[in-house]
Amino acid sequence: TTTSFLTVLLLLQEADLVIASLPKEAHLLLPVVNGIEIYSMKIDSKVTSRFARNVITSQAVNRGNVHKEVFFDVELPKTAFITNFSMTIDGVTYPGYIKEKEAAKQEYEKAVSKGQTAGLVKASGRKTEKFTVSVNIAAASKVTFELTYEELLKRQFGKYEMFIKVKPKQLVKDFEIDISIFEPQGITELEAEGTFITNDLQNVIKKTFSDKKGHISFKPTLDQQRTCANCSQSLLDGDFTVKYDVKRTTPDNLQIVNGYFVHFFAPTNLPQLPKNIIFVIDISGSMSGREIEQTREALLKILDDIRDDDFFNFILFGSDVHTWKEKLIKATPENLDEARKFVRGIDTEGMTNLYGGIMKGIEILNAAHEEKFVPKRSASIIIMLTDGQPNVGISNTEDIRTHVKKAIEGKYPLYNLGFGYGVDYGFLEKMALENKGLARRIYPDSDSALQLQGFYDEVSNPMLMDVELHYPENEISGLTKNSFKHFYDGSEIVVAGRFADINQNSLTVDVKGEGANDVLSFTTQQDAEQTAKAFQEQEYIFGDYIERLWAYLTIEQLLEKRTAATGEEKENLTAEVLDLSLKYKFVTPLTSMVVTKPEDYDNQAGIADKTTEGIDIFTVLALNLCITKQTPVICFTVDGDPHFIISVPQKEDAICFNINEKPGDVLSLINDPVTGITVNGELIGDKRANSDAKSQNTYFGKLGIANKYLNLKVTVTSEKITVQNGNEKTPFTWLDSVTLQQEGLTLIINKEKNLVLSMGGGASFVVVLHQVWKKHPLHQDFLGLYTLKSHKLSEQTHGLLGQFFHPIDFTILEIHPGSDPKKPDATMIIKNKELTVTRGWQKDYRKDPKHGIDIPCWFVHNNGAGLIDGVHTDYIVSSLF
Repeated sequence: TTTSFLTVLLLLQEADLVIASLPKEAHLLLPVVNGIEIYSMKIDSKVTSRFARNVITSQAVNRGNVHKEVFFDVELPKTAFITNFSMTIDGVTYPGYIKEKEAAKQEYEKAVSKGQTAGLVKASGRKTEKFTVSVNIAAASKVTFELTYEELLKRQFGKYEMFIKVKPKQLVKDFEIDISIFEPQGITELEAEGTFITNDLQNVIKKTFSDKKGHISFKPTLDQQRTCANCSQSLLDGDFTVKYDVKRTTPDNLQIVNGYFVHFFAPTNLPQLPKNIIFVIDISGSMSGREIEQTREALLKILDDIRDDDFFNFILFGSDVHTWKEKLIKATPENLDEARKFVRGIDTEGMTNLYGGIMKGIEILNAAHEEKFVPKRSASIIIMLTDGQPNVGISNTEDIRTHVKKAIEGKYPLYNLGFGYGVDYGFLEKMALENKGLARRIYPDSDSALQLQGFYDEVSNPMLMDVELHYPENEISGLTKNSFKHFYDGSEIVVAGRFADINQNSLTVDVKGEGANDVLSFTTQQDAEQTAKAFQEQEYIFGDYIERLWAYLTIEQLLEKRTAATGEEKENLTAEVLDLSLKYKFVTPLTSMVVTKPEDYDNQAGIADKTTEGIDIFTVLALNLCITKQTPVICFTVDGDPHFIISVPQKEDAICFNINEKPGDVLSLINDPVTGITVNGELIGDKRANSDAKSQNTYFGKLGIANKYLNLKVTVTSEKITVQNGNEKTPFTWLDSVTLQQEGLTLIINKEKNLVLSMGGGASFVVVLHQVWKKHPLHQDFLGLYTLKSHKLSEQTHGLLGQFFHPIDFTILEIHPGSDPKKPDATMIIKNKELTVTRGWQKDYRKDPKHGIDIPCWFVHNNGAGLIDGVHTDYIVSSLF
């Protein structure tokens, strides 16, 4: 489902100077928060033949008597491309410019070098990314923000869907959502609803549709927005959803405008193809607990939906590979009952033999076809679910991809589901795309089972296979994907292209696909005059919409190809995507939008980037893990001198602090009395003769990680790793490449880089080795600690790091120049305290152990005073264990 999330927030950072002087009755009526009044907010959407252009406009005025910083935050779909942004202050417009990413980055860094920060696009949810920009405006000044983005609405489960997140954060005098839809095929149904819609607000939604036009309006008054008659809080906080579908008198629809065409293909009333489906499920130790419970729950629900003419099987992989049956099994009632018993008994064990699991699934499916055990006209599918990285058998992801592609040979699609953030999502995505499938992240949350079942529902009803749409080669250039392995019920195939001769105004298309009973084959003809007749209602048309639809679809598909490409092919795809992105002014992963702001009141340069899903594994684990809004998870690291980084998901920001103690001191980092897990770290110093702790840097030279209930202890130094199970000790060095599995323990040593450790299915830890030149006059090797899956530790967890497993919130006020012109100071409100903090950077060494990567954060001075519970000396303990 394509969704559109919108959150427009205007946040301020100074006390309200107007409302305080007004009588109580007046301030109940005025929609003013902290001196800023948002007097107008409008979401205007125009949809023409599934292609949507959305314009978000917000207008505000500073009612205070001092200048204030205003933040404009918009949540939009990850599938959308921003095309325009501007802000107008007192009649002067400051536009955004879309540039090649490197050029934009240089402009951004130039601003940062002057002590300025920037607005960014960040991932903010499962399907959204957030656009943020801020500006300082003078007293009585007005500002208008306008953001435009475009997307192609995709059809799933028989409907197109537009999903808008509404959250203005205050009452708005003139609030309106206005959506106009024009579909030349005609509209058959139109729905609009909102999670925040009360019975009183239900009648405020105005919905009409007739033939080709549909219109939805939502324009609540100030009183209708209130949570109660005398309240100043807004009801408008939630999701506004629009769904519709079109008439289908023929299997397809072809439209031609100004030398471009778009072809929609969605036949109806076809018999369903029988399917042959293999579920390849990760049962390694990291799947223990809620993950495996939700997987069992989802599989049981899927078994209820499998049809009696389907064939299926289950492959489980931990350290070893287990199959339910040695071949595909028909979905008879007896076999389904047996399968349910098998699924209820699935439990976790061992490590992650992903290669063995996926290859066994392919072997069984290939054998079923070779032996003609399954119907000739049937759709075969492999769905693999994993939450980690391969570490048994073949673990090199490039080798796995090569073997899998060779074994499948394009015969059927592979769908990869990555559970949580411990997966190498880039690897899963590449392998799926190389095998005509796709990858999907399953977010670790209370509805994970529904996410799994929802994905199955999308691919559970194949109607056609090997669909080919043939266009005259000598007439068409720039054709998007026109060959599809499967067509699923309720979906739609979209192909676009441009004519070699821009004056050509007609087209003939041959369509073929193999159905359950016979081959579907027909020819479609269309000319531009027929399309023009359908589009006489010009007020619904925005520009050359088919040309922009073609550019959008082309960029989207080229980016997919680029994901798995290498060498010269990747360079060519990059150049092509960049050229189209700049020509059509789309913010894509290869471009950025630069926002130039007025220089008054310390305003800043801004840069907006397009986010991507497949990020380096360690970056995902410790950073993107924090971003999900559904289950906020505090992520934390300790590395360097020693510095602590606490990521705060609600703010999409970080807090950092240092602990300054003398070499030899041992600090309590994590202590969980429920799981029995503790982590302590011993400090070392530089090679200085002067032992004064204040005059030298300190680092962690030794870490002790233990689980008292499992009687396990792991000691890590910069020279060796020792695993103690009871009285038995097993030594390793950093020169080893080892995967060790004992009861309750999984340990992976990546030679001279890092080790990954998990105990008892709980939290996992990454220890990074920092090696320096042995003859360096001052520095010596040291360690960094990064924690993964911290949500598996209990609420009673404490320690310098452990206390931040519990969600925290903070507010930043009064940003002003500090002693370092590159690092502004501010006031932080946290735990009911006011702290002076400094904007700075700390090094994150996971991706680059040698040089590190700068992570922006708010630095709390004086050993974290006011941020940590108690004082830092409370965390000094007597020994590692």
